[in-house]
Amino acid sequence: MGNNSQMDQKAVNVIKGLIMDSIRKANSGHPGGSMSSTDFAYVLYKDFLRYDVTNPSWENRDRFVLAAGHESPLLYGLLHLAGLIKVEDLKQFRQLGSITPGHPEHDVTPGVEATSGPLGQGFCVGVGMATAEAFLNAKTNDDVVDHYTYVLSSDGDFQEPVSTGAAALAGLWKLGKLIVFYDSNDIQLAGPTSRCDCTDFKKVYEGMCWQVLEVDGHNHDEIRAAVKAGQAETGKPTLIIGKTKMAAGAATCEGDHCTHGSPLSNEEIAATKKCFGLPENELFYVPEDVVAHFRTRFPELKKMSADWQTKLESILAGNKEIADFWAEAFKPRNEIKLNLPEFESGQSMATRKAWGACLDAITDELPTLIGGSADLDPSNQTANFRKKMGDFALDGYGARNLAFGVREFPMSVIMNGMALHGGVIPFGATFLTFSDYCRNGMRMSALQKLPVLYIYTHDSFYVGEDGPTHQPIEHVASLRLIPNMLILRPADARETAACLQIAISQTDRPSSLMLTRQGLPVMDKVEFPQVEEGVKRGGYIVKDCEGTPDMIAIAAGSEVSLAIDAADLIKDKKIRVVSMPSMELFEEQDQAYKDSVLDPKVRVRVAAEAGRPEIWYRYVGLDGAVLGIDHFGASAPASQLAEKYGFTAGNLAEIMKNQF
Repeated sequence: MGNNSQMDQKAVNVIKGLIMDSIRKANSGHPGGSMSSTDFAYVLYKDFLRYDVTNPSWENRDRFVLAAGHESPLLYGLLHLAGLIKVEDLKQFRQLGSITPGHPEHDVTPGVEATSGPLGQGFCVGVGMATAEAFLNAKTNDDVVDHYTYVLSSDGDFQEPVSTGAAALAGLWKLGKLIVFYDSNDIQLAGPTSRCDCTDFKKVYEGMCWQVLEVDGHNHDEIRAAVKAGQAETGKPTLIIGKTKMAAGAATCEGDHCTHGSPLSNEEIAATKKCFGLPENELFYVPEDVVAHFRTRFPELKKMSADWQTKLESILAGNKEIADFWAEAFKPRNEIKLNLPEFESGQSMATRKAWGACLDAITDELPTLIGGSADLDPSNQTANFRKKMGDFALDGYGARNLAFGVREFPMSVIMNGMALHGGVIPFGATFLTFSDYCRNGMRMSALQKLPVLYIYTHDSFYVGEDGPTHQPIEHVASLRLIPNMLILRPADARETAACLQIAISQTDRPSSLMLTRQGLPVMDKVEFPQVEEGVKRGGYIVKDCEGTPDMIAIAAGSEVSLAIDAADLIKDKKIRVVSMPSMELFEEQDQAYKDSVLDPKVRVRVAAEAGRPEIWYRYVGLDGAVLGIDHFGASAPASQLAEKYGFTAGNLAEIMKNQF
């Protein structure tokens, strides 16, 4: 074990005892990796990590992300030694309603910085946190935000390509305060990693401009030296490859892949505890001397936190520029009111261009808005933002455009890390069809209640000549299925601005704006005065009739103007047209409002959206009709596709007539 002190070794053994006991009691969990990573995590928490248990939200604390989320028993053991959770919590590991779930959840357990478990993503979250730190550091002249981000990753994290995409950006951006420990125990669930991997990660990461250090992952002196080297100002993020043993210290099954996801037997635990010098038959053993040793730095950390707070108050009192920025950075999102542009009635404007105009208008107004496009700047209408704000890191760390390259999945998870860090409003843009690449990152945005902004342009078969590979069909419907995800599909430029205000104002859920490539008529303010207020409710009457309607036509996005035109073609029936930019917002309204829009007495209904039709039957009923598309598109001009697929006012009018 190298030159570890006696008390350090005793503490490590105690943590491993807690790992084995909590997993055995739950009859579920992952002891192997938890035990192979214990030495690094212990050294980090005891000797390096800056945090204050009396002030857990200290803005300048170091961030630690357990990317290998299946190693949660290790993290919970450390949090118990820190006094953030109790032994009773360890005993409730993986049980309903406990604060020690199977994988860490940041809004459940004190001291957990990120919800982790989907492998590869925790690595990207760390990149996002380091990105936010570098930006805020630059904006506060190195005086306010100045901390490290640490990540503990496993073999599986490195096998997921999403981590490589994020690593390439971290190297390009020279995120020198990012330190990643790779617990390289060469074992995973199905067996040795040699069965599926021959990668020389040292060469790979050095090729991506990282500092790479190799250590014995069980030697505390080597770990300490590597962390100090990572903290040195090299201008590079640091990867510490720690060669470790699976289930390190286990009496008979050290190195066995079966320890990855199965509890050790009672006999193995007793024998291992005997080897560790722990009471063989005492569960959840935590001696006071280990607790005291682990908390040696606590007085120093508490003073560090208090001194920083004093320093912050002094800086804010003496520097108006930083004070104003700090106030904007931590203003509650629901208090943000945007000064958005107005649009000329009747003109034809793609909603993606309306978004671009809105972005141009709020760039200066929102100094913490930071993000970019997955190599689609002109198409996503972020080119002006890039030109004005500069490329992050390449043009300085105060630059606000993130040139993600063709890396949609890393983009989505890096944004999650930025949101978890706090102090910034992250956004990312690409074509809607590529939301499939982002999807699991989006799911984690929603699960973690992060107000990340996703911008998806080219939202239907109207993409046209690029063909079916680039024409989203199922995507809007699919993304609506993600719990806690706000989907906004505006009908015109005015609705786009209103949707952006709603998205920016969210506090505990991500938003996805679905935007068109093709032009749409801007609704007249005199004829349609209710647009902005209606959008806030998710669905509203955009065009009504006198008295009780004979039919209700519901549409979203580009099909709203189509529904209005179709209704105008039917002279002998009273038709109400409803715009529904957000089903989620509409469903949050009280029943009285929903009934005022979708009158329950009116059972003759149709809906129209250029995507999968199934979800619309919740509003039109089984006897209703939906103009949608349930097949892939084709490569042709958009107008020809609209004719072929029936997205014309004449065809929709015929569908409506056939309902009577």
